[in-house]
Formats: sequence, C-alpha cells, structure tokens
Amino acid sequence: MLVGFVIFYLALNLAVGWWASKKVHSTQDFVLAGRSLPFALATMVTFATWFGSETILGAPKEFVHGGVLAIIEEPFGAAVGLFLVGAIYARKLYPLPVLTFSDYFRLRFGAFSEKLSAIIMIPSYFGWISAQLVALGLTMHLLLPISVEMGIIIGALLVMAYTLLGGMWSISVTDFFHNIILIAGLLFLAYLLWAKVPDFNQLVNSQPKGFFRAIPHENTWKDWLIYGAAWITIGFGSIPQQDIFQRVMSAKSEKIAARASIAAGAMYLTVALLPLLIAFIAVRLYPSLLAEDDLLIPTLVMKFTPRAMQVLFLGALLSALLSTTSGAILAPASVLGENILKPLMRQPSDKTVLLFIRVSVVLVTLACIIMAIERQNIFELVGEASAFSLVSLFIPLNAGLWWKRTTPWGSHLSMVLGLVFWGYFHFISPSEIPAVWYGLLAGLIGLLVGNQIKAKSA
Repeated sequence: MLVGFVIFYLALNLAVGWWASKKVHSTQDFVLAGRSLPFALATMVTFATWFGSETILGAPKEFVHGGVLAIIEEPFGAAVGLFLVGAIYARKLYPLPVLTFSDYFRLRFGAFSEKLSAIIMIPSYFGWISAQLVALGLTMHLLLPISVEMGIIIGALLVMAYTLLGGMWSISVTDFFHNIILIAGLLFLAYLLWAKVPDFNQLVNSQPKGFFRAIPHENTWKDWLIYGAAWITIGFGSIPQQDIFQRVMSAKSEKIAARASIAAGAMYLTVALLPLLIAFIAVRLYPSLLAEDDLLIPTLVMKFTPRAMQVLFLGALLSALLSTTSGAILAPASVLGENILKPLMRQPSDKTVLLFIRVSVVLVTLACIIMAIERQNIFELVGEASAFSLVSLFIPLNAGLWWKRTTPWGSHLSMVLGLVFWGYFHFISPSEIPAVWYGLLAGLIGLLVGNQIKAKSA
C-alpha cells in the first residue's frame, strides 16, 4: 500500500505539471507565473522555499544532540530571511522590470556585473539542490528496494519533468497542495507523540543544562562570531538568491509580495518547529532512534506508528522535498538561460529564450545528480550553498540599493574578493572563526576599494 501510495503521489505531481503547462505562454509565465499569484499561492510558494531536507532531516538531528544553539541557522535564521525580504526587499525590487536577480545587477551596474553575478549565483545552488536530492534518495531507499543513488536519480528526474512542463506555475500549484499535506502530517505525528508523554514539563526539566539556551555559553568574541554567523548564513545569505526572489516576484502586486513573504516567515517559524518537537519527544520515548539520526523522523514513523500515519507522513516528507527541489532547480536554470545564454544571441525571440531556460533546467538537474551521488552530507551541502551567496552578493546588492555612489568596479571587486576569501578560509585554511566573516570583510573592502578606483579614474 505504501509503495502504491508513493507511485500515485508522484504521478499526481506530473499531472499537475501537465495542467500547469497549459498556462505557460511566455518566459515570464514560466519564470514568474505571469506575476499573477494571489496571496494564498504566493505565501505557500514562498514558505516552501527552504522547507526541505534541512528542516525535516537535518535540523532535528542537530537539535536532539546540541539543543537550541545547534539550530539557530535553521529554522530561526531562515525565518529572519523571509521577514526581511517581506519588510524591506520585496518593495524595493518588485517594481523593477526584471526576471532574475542578475537582471537587477545589469540595471544597476551593467552587463559585466550581470554575467559575473550569474556565474557566481548558478553554482551556489548546486549544494542546496543536491541536499534535497540526497534526502529524496534516502526516502526512496527507505520505501523501495533500490539504492540511495537510484533514488536520487528517480527523484531528480521526476522533479525535472514537472518543472519543465509548467515552470513556476507547476511549482506554485503543487506547493499549495504539498504544504497542506505537509502541515497535516506533521501536526498529526506531533499529536500522536504528545499523547504518549505523561508529563511534558518533567520531560523538559530532565534535559541537560543549557539545552534550551539561545545565546552562547561563553561570553567571548569568538563565540559571538560563531553565533552571529549562524543567524546570517541563511538569514542574510538567502536574500540575494534567485529562488526567494522568483517566488516573491511571482505575486500579482507589490503589496501581496511583501505580505506573502512576511506570512511565509511566520509559517516557517511555527511549522518548522514541529519536526524539532517530534524529534525531541521521539528520542526520549524511543532512544534507539539515536542510532538512525540521519533519518530520525522517517525511522520513527516506519517503526513506531500505524500505517495511516506512515502514508500521511511520507506524503508530507515527499511534499517538502519536492517543493524545495523544484524551485531550487528553476532558479539557477532561469539565471543560466536569461543572463548567460540569452546575451550570446542577437535579439532572440521569447520562445527561444524559454527553450534555453528549459534546456538549462535539464543541465542543472544533471549536474546536481552527479554532486548528490558524490557527496551525501545534507548539513554540509546546505551550509555551503547559503554561505556562497552571502559572501559574494549580499554586500553589492545592498550597496546598489542604498548607496548611490556605488560603482560597477565596487560591485565587481566585492563579489570576487568576498568569494575568494571565503573559499580560502572555508576549504584551504579553516579557522575557528567562521569563514563567512572573512568573506564579508573582504567583500566590504572590495566595495570601498572599487569605488575609489572609479573615483580616481574619473
């Protein structure tokens, strides 16, 4: 029955993709759903931006082992990012005539900045998408007699298929229904576990000292830098990214775009706490789950819950993973087609650009399949993806929005130096201080130096 349900559920996603394909008549339809999403759809699709493998599989594992301080980055930092987009950035960016974030850099700093930002932005998604594919592969492996690698391939091809068909329309409609199943499944599972706890206050009081502490244990500059990095890696790093930009810009008005992002942040801050609560109770009721902490909640469901709960939860898990993966694949594909391939042609038609974006969806998916098979650590993949955009694009984006004297040279140097210094201190010479701080500092220096170069040449 479980296998039959999974097959039916996946086929339903393809059917929705086929239906959504009837609404795609232009590049804007495919990339931004025609900028016509009402509040409910815009909220749901924005909420689904990051509610995936890290939220349901990664964060619960970190929480049961490290307490609140281990989950600052996700979900709290991610929720902050959504609030900031709604409160500040949606109103600044929505009126602009752009399809992608790199279009903004072209309008503000020129064609070279457009291409540079696109070259940086596209690979920043590979780690994030690969993390979702790994989770899909693990889920398929749990259900079916196939390897994790085969599960990764099947899951990726499915998401690619319905994304190719309807683009953002497919994502928006499927996300709406995915989220209903997701929230229902998590609420029901949380209720089942809560009913088994005789005294929840006693359970809370029995935790190790500092388990629920939300600020660093030691009042040192190093600990506060680590703590701050946890807040801003996704919280700030997600802001200059195509996936959140694409979902916000798909709303049918500036006001809806801002309100939907804020509402999505509120949903994220509440719904994302459910997997943490479930894991917290589950490991106390069933300590053997700690041996399966990479798949803590799925193992709990498969071993200790009735069949109806298994069906509902697997629908919820697949919903979260499919929602996040589809949007994450469309984002870099849109940038690749619109900002890298389109400028190589002379006045291409809209149909040609749409074809290039669809081809880009295939290329991005294939690249991420390879990366997911090679590296299967979800937590590392997600962290690297968010830091990538934070150190390279966050400073030039904000400088362009708020500082009129920012020049193209300042933007270029900020992107390059931020990325280079982060890469050096993250991969080559790691230190106790998070590498994002080196990247941000280098990006700020690059911005100031680049502005001075332009000023002197003028």
